[in-house]
Amino acid sequence: MKFVGTYTAIVTPFLNGELDDAALERLIKLQIRGGVDGVVPVGTTGESPTLTYEEHLEVIGLTVELVAGRVKVLAGTGGNSTEEAIFLTQQAEQIGADGSLQVAPYYNKPGQEGLYQHFKAIAQSTKLPLVLYSVPGRCGIEIGVETIRRLAADFKNIVGIKEAGGQPDRVSHLRAAVGPKFTILSGDDSLTLPFMSVGAQGVVSVASNIIPKQVSQMVKNYAAGKSAAALKSHTQYYPVFKNLFIESNPVPVKAALAMMGVITEEYRLPLVPMEPKNREILSRTLLECGVLKAKA
Repeated sequence: MKFVGTYTAIVTPFLNGELDDAALERLIKLQIRGGVDGVVPVGTTGESPTLTYEEHLEVIGLTVELVAGRVKVLAGTGGNSTEEAIFLTQQAEQIGADGSLQVAPYYNKPGQEGLYQHFKAIAQSTKLPLVLYSVPGRCGIEIGVETIRRLAADFKNIVGIKEAGGQPDRVSHLRAAVGPKFTILSGDDSLTLPFMSVGAQGVVSVASNIIPKQVSQMVKNYAAGKSAAALKSHTQYYPVFKNLFIESNPVPVKAALAMMGVITEEYRLPLVPMEPKNREILSRTLLECGVLKAKA
């Protein structure tokens, strides 16, 4: 199974400290209407580190149920404990997820051989297709190109990578190392088009939580050779892409969704609501880019 196109890293809505199933349903319906290719529950944007195992699997299960096969579910089941990642991945497979997103082990800072052995153990524990996730800004380590090449060559179910290192040059290195069948997805909305220009095939998007149609159409246009139309969308929504990271993700995107009336703006510590000055910047950007309508 290939994971190309637009995949929304969906937030986990809370209400009074508990999972808000109704809000998650509204959010997923918004994604499906917007034409995304898939959703990624309980990743970084889904505040996975603050969820219990039971909540983690509940979100995946509800997502699978609500999607009902209309788009793919790429469940976030990685971790810095190999045993934990295996457990969550096997559970996601039983629940019915289409694939698993596997973040590089954070905090532990293993070397490249440790990374290889970590992902090897997970790949051997499941039949699910796995998409690796390299995000050195959060994990403190990068999954090396040679490590990715080894993993892709040795395990048929390691099928792609979400690349969030911020360097188009690395996409070129990856594409040369892993060949055309291995999927490369941008991990940053603002770099989707630059990455696609050198071989990426889509994005795991934060912005598509609030503008799924616009992001998915931008990606489809570029893939279809309509680069001018894709660039027009990128230019229009670039301020949104940037300001959704004016504070730590997912704080701004949850604030934006609350402004749109999709969810209640609620986080789990250590995340807290936005600083007032940043909230004003985000609100103004959403108005100027047409995401929000000015109040009469």
